[in-house]
Amino acid sequence: MLTLFAVVLTAVISGCSSDTGIGESQDEHDSGQADEESGTALALNETYDVVRKGARLILAYDMESNSFNGTVENTTSNTLTKVRVEVHLSNGIEVGPTTPVNLTPGEKVEVTLPAINQAFDGWTPHAEVGGEGS
Repeated sequence: MLTLFAVVLTAVISGCSSDTGIGESQDEHDSGQADEESGTALALNETYDVVRKGARLILAYDMESNSFNGTVENTTSNTLTKVRVEVHLSNGIEVGPTTPVNLTPGEKVEVTLPAINQAFDGWTPHAEVGGEGS
């Protein structure tokens, strides 16, 4: 009985010590899409243009309007569900997410996220697709 307990305990410990990290799905890990919240911060004058899980997000910071503006587009042949965008600022504040939308194949929608009135010098954006119950 003690041996069986040791085998089960070893299996549980190895299963829990996966390298995917909290909040990161195995799909994201396997595809090289690491936890979106751990990305490298962009400078205020840089533009983000990345496809993640079929959603192409192009986003830039506009200092004059103090907002992040761009588009998110479905690059797949399937409908993407619950697509939303958020931005993590260098000061630790999260902007967004936008209201989730379903995007049909090829559909593109405008994205605008107002920034905050607190100083920041970098930002890390990402699009999220799906979620619980999707």
